[in-house]
This record gives sequence, structure tokens and C-alpha cells, in this order.
Amino acid sequence: MRAVWLKEFGGPEVLVAGDAPDPVPAAGQVLIEVAYANITFVETQVRAGGGPFRVELPMIPGNGVGGVISTVGEGVDRGLAGKRVVTSTGGSGAYAQRVVVAADAVFEVPDGLALDAAVAILADGRTATALVTAARIKPGERVVVEAAAGGVGGLVVQLAKAAGAEVVGAAGGPAKTEHVRARGADLAVDYREPDWAAKAGEVDVVFDGVGGEIGTTSFGLLRPGGRMLIFGLSSGVWTEVSEEDAAARGVTVIRQFGGPAEMRAFTESALAEAAAGRLEPVIGQRFPLDRAADAHAVMQSRGTVGKTLLEV
Repeated sequence: MRAVWLKEFGGPEVLVAGDAPDPVPAAGQVLIEVAYANITFVETQVRAGGGPFRVELPMIPGNGVGGVISTVGEGVDRGLAGKRVVTSTGGSGAYAQRVVVAADAVFEVPDGLALDAAVAILADGRTATALVTAARIKPGERVVVEAAAGGVGGLVVQLAKAAGAEVVGAAGGPAKTEHVRARGADLAVDYREPDWAAKAGEVDVVFDGVGGEIGTTSFGLLRPGGRMLIFGLSSGVWTEVSEEDAAARGVTVIRQFGGPAEMRAFTESALAEAAAGRLEPVIGQRFPLDRAADAHAVMQSRGTVGKTLLEV
């Protein structure tokens, strides 16, 4: 089969398409013919040798796919063959034509939901649903969503609006802020501008997926009783907020969003909401599998909106 290999850390060019052995499902596993693989920003950091995870090389990157089950292993319901599913692969192996995963790790794609949309929802929808659930938004509260033009951020905007919040979407550059505004944010601010925090104003909740200076600035916007949900570091570093500083401000910092059972329920909820038309992912970029390096280059340049998919 065709796959994309990471054999050394470095720039996007270290991602090289080539051959790989066809996986074979063992007992309790299924084989998926991959149609789409998603790409997350953290994968660009891992490829460069950084990010929050460490990996052993050589490896096939990627952690989320959608496709059709072609073969099932011993002990697996034969009725799963032919089903459209999405799944995480455990942190590697997704940039490939075929993957093997545990049968109980797959999510059947609901009727009426396109497979590419389901892949775009898989990780980002789970994360966005977990975040908004943990935030316990009250109608009328103001929230700021960092990286609001991205995959997770765009879904958080929608879910926060549905919860009754006034949403401030923060993004980098005029094209992205216009996208955020068009996707439903009440106010869009450009955090490349020095006065962005003054334009955003005080808020009750911060969804911090950027970290670094932007996350620290967002923390300063919180009113007493506010909540800051720290879940990403696209800047390269986590937001540093001490428990003492948070307590002095009367702010709750949330970094944990549920265990495996809760995350599975959040994924199912996101897929159902998308199938019902109440949650809409934006697929901003598509690349063929062999051009995974180009996909990483565009993401790393901050030139993307919404989700980036590999078409297999």
C-alpha cells in the first residue's frame, strides 16, 4: 500500500510517500480502506521534533481516518464489513491507504453525514464538545475563542453560540477574522494587532488553544468567576497560569476534559450534531496523500482555515 513516512525530524519535506506493508487485522481488529486522513497542527510540531508528544522513528504519522471496513478479524461481528466509519489510530499510521484498529475504537458514520465531514468532526468535534461542556456556559456570558478560524475553534464558536454565549473569535490576519465573522462570531478580533485585547473586552470564558503570549493576554481578560480552558499550544508553548494567580483573580483554570468513556460520548454527540445539521465543520484544504508534505507546509505557514484533509 501507499503511505507517508517520517524517517527523520525536520521541515515538511521530510514527509516522503512510499510503500508500506499491508496491515492484517488480528483478533478483535478491523481493516479500514482509508478515504480521508485528517491533519492536526500538533502533527506538524511532532514532525519537526517538538510538540507535546515524542515518537519513535521511522513511523507513518497521523491519528484520524475515515473509510470503509473491508475485513474483520477473529471474534468481530461480520456485519461491520462494508460500514462507513471514522476512528483514531492511536497516534500513528493514519497517512496510509489502509489501517488496522480495534473494532471497539470505530464510530459508524451516521446516515446523511458525508464521510469527509465525519473525518473533519472526529477529533475536532470531540475536543470542541468536551471544551464547551466543561466550560458550563450560562446564557449571556461572553467568551473568547482563540484560533477561531481553525478546526477546533470554528466548532467551539458554533457550540458556544448554541449555548447562548456572546462569542469573540480571535484569529490571525484579516482573512481569518472575516472567516470567523462569517461563521457566526459576534465579534472577530485580529490577535496580530497590538490592541486586540482592548477590542475583545472582558469575558467570562477563555478557550485557549494557542498558548504563549496570546494565552497570557486572554487570561487577563477574564472577569472574577471566569473559566480558562487550556487545551492547545499552537504557539509552541503552553500558557503559564499559576494556581496562585488564578485564585487571586477568582478564575478557574481547566486542563482536563474527561476520560475515555466521556471522550467517546463527546465524539458520538459531535457526529450526531453534524448529521442533524447543527454542527458544521469547515474543510478548508484538501491534498492527495502523496502531497502530505505540502499540506504540512501550508498549515505551518498559518495559511489555513478550518480542517485540512488528506484524500487517499
